[in-house]
Amino acid sequence: MTDLKQKQSRPHILITGAAGALTQQVINRLRDHCDIVAVDFREQVYLGDSIPSYCIDFNQRSFEDLFRRYKFDGVIHMGRIMSSQLTRMRRYNANVLGTQKLLDLSHKYGIKRVVVLSTFHVYGAVAYNPALIDEEAPLKSAGLSADLIDSVELENLANIYLWRYPDLNITVLRPCNIVGPGVRNSISTLLGSERTPVLAGFSPMMQFIHIDDMADAVVLAYNKTQRGIFNVAPEDWVAYQHALKLCGCKTFPIPSIPPLVPKVLLDTLKLRSFPSYLMAFFKYPVVIDGRAFAREFGFQPRRPLKEIFRYYRDNKKPV
Repeated sequence: MTDLKQKQSRPHILITGAAGALTQQVINRLRDHCDIVAVDFREQVYLGDSIPSYCIDFNQRSFEDLFRRYKFDGVIHMGRIMSSQLTRMRRYNANVLGTQKLLDLSHKYGIKRVVVLSTFHVYGAVAYNPALIDEEAPLKSAGLSADLIDSVELENLANIYLWRYPDLNITVLRPCNIVGPGVRNSISTLLGSERTPVLAGFSPMMQFIHIDDMADAVVLAYNKTQRGIFNVAPEDWVAYQHALKLCGCKTFPIPSIPPLVPKVLLDTLKLRSFPSYLMAFFKYPVVIDGRAFAREFGFQPRRPLKEIFRYYRDNKKPV
């Protein structure tokens, strides 16, 4: 009888982005005391017999069937499609229209807790960024790159629903560069490469958070009902080219002016790990202030930079 009561009291959580390494870390941290349903827009992922997993478009009618069937208590939305994936229109449909559908269904079915994973890229990289960017700073990326518009619009949607429907208890997380084992984003690929391009004359300050620490941050955010928008980042940062040196990368400079030159070179070399839409982030520092999240959620990263860089130094992959 006790086991039955415990099973009935376990919260039901919908987690999106099941194919991602970070999402799977979050699932592993929650699976012992939560009933999880995992979904992904791109592929179906096997996560064990105890976790139902679906490959489904959020805009399909069948997506609502999951809400009816499982009666979720909470949602962790980590299914943002990166700018390097899919076409711009399909990415917009997934990130913006899909997120809107997810939040509408969350409101319709009485969800009481929503965590949305965003990115520090929404701030944009410009020469006059402040030394530490807090959560009140404007989101400039939409005006700088069409490839980041959907990331900003996803956040704007979450912000609208945060204030329109306070019962959803929405928390938006804006992490710095997430790196570590299994991470397949642009910066992780660059740190793990034997030869890495840099823009001549530029070495901006950067922040890195280990995938283990970021998974802990997501779980902390879900478990404490604190509405709002929070940066997630450690209190240390390092110059990009110095980080590459500590990771054992050999660098080769690319001319940075005029602006068309690096874009043409990168497209010619087909370096997907150094996409032109992120070029400004390799010119100008975007250092975010993570103190509010650390204070509100008691967050303290456990993986120092030297451990992160040692991993990439010991696990080199040729480009």
